[in-house]
Amino acid sequence: MKTRLVLVTGGARAGKSAFAQEMSCTMGGEQVSLIATAQALDEEMRQRIEKHRAGRPTAWETLEEPLEVPTALTRAKGRVVLLDCLTLWVSNLMHAGREVLPELEKLLAVYAETGKTLLVVTNEVGLGIVPDNPLARRYRDLLGAANQRTAQEADGVYLLVSGIPVKIK
Repeated sequence: MKTRLVLVTGGARAGKSAFAQEMSCTMGGEQVSLIATAQALDEEMRQRIEKHRAGRPTAWETLEEPLEVPTALTRAKGRVVLLDCLTLWVSNLMHAGREVLPELEKLLAVYAETGKTLLVVTNEVGLGIVPDNPLARRYRDLLGAANQRTAQEADGVYLLVSGIPVKIK
């Protein structure tokens, strides 16, 4: 099987996860693994995580991994792997004091070795105003660089706008 990398990006609440989930079902049926990077650090996030869980096929393997995403990818049993999401992974890495771009390069290298199809969900954060503090600007810049690097390697890139996918690569 030819490896395939697909990046799904867009603004907050644009329908990225639902689109990537549908695409994962089409590509892998029940042989899908989901790597979830979200952490339930407050009640609102716990509710968001529960909503995402309830919307996924029960046959899918779920690996909850906020930091060691490359390791989770090697453990994933599905021939199609959905990473939801790069946005939170970058945030988690930053808060853990880890270098984002070397970690991303490690993920891309592991992906290339696995022979799996990988769908990556991420937020496009570069379309808004310039953040007013250094940490937020650093986050925006690192996520932008991670998105660019992933898009460069991707076979396909989709931008979700108001729930409508636009293929841009």
